[in-house]
Amino acid sequence: MSIELGQCRLVYRQYFPFWEKLTDEQRELLCANTGEFSYKKGTNIHGTSGNCTGAIMVISGTLRAYLLSENGKEITLYRYRPGEVCMLSASCVLRSITFDVIIDAEEDSSVYIVRGDVMAKVAEDNLFVANYALDNAVARFSDVVWVMQQIMFFSLDKRIAVFLWDEFSRTGSDTLSLTHEQIARYISSAREAVTRMLKYFAAEGIVELSRKGIKISDREKLRELATGE
Repeated sequence: MSIELGQCRLVYRQYFPFWEKLTDEQRELLCANTGEFSYKKGTNIHGTSGNCTGAIMVISGTLRAYLLSENGKEITLYRYRPGEVCMLSASCVLRSITFDVIIDAEEDSSVYIVRGDVMAKVAEDNLFVANYALDNAVARFSDVVWVMQQIMFFSLDKRIAVFLWDEFSRTGSDTLSLTHEQIARYISSAREAVTRMLKYFAAEGIVELSRKGIKISDREKLRELATGE
């Protein structure tokens, strides 16, 4: 369901810097092909059908982008949160992208989606839109490189510490409502290995483990382990 023109103007000014660089015709075309959607936790949004979904703007909730190997192993690349835009789901806009990124709703989420073929058409005619799409993708590739560096070069204890510290920094809470399975998926490790390491962290007084999640007991120790400082 497309959103009305007045709401569309507000949405595009919030999410896209190129709104003022569009022609009236391009604005009307994008607005007529931008819809608002809600997804339940765990719902696949992009990547399993082979279609060019389009640009996804996150209103609420969190989306997870990941790669899936032939043997079913997941590698989490990054997460999209409110106010962020996913362009890797618009492969018809970024034709140089040849790998399949899968995007799921990590929480109950609401998003705006611009149809991929329409976004591609506007990008062909408007350099500002094309540049935005490219810049957005390049910024995310930096995140991908960071993930790959962790997988290839960081020990498991450091990878878990970095993840926990990042979550603490993001949420501001010492208690993280995450399962061992979720953490394993995020850092591309085995759940059993994550559980063993978290038990070691608990024995060292860095965290406390419970059914509710993980509580950071010693921020300084965790920070030192995550940053090496």
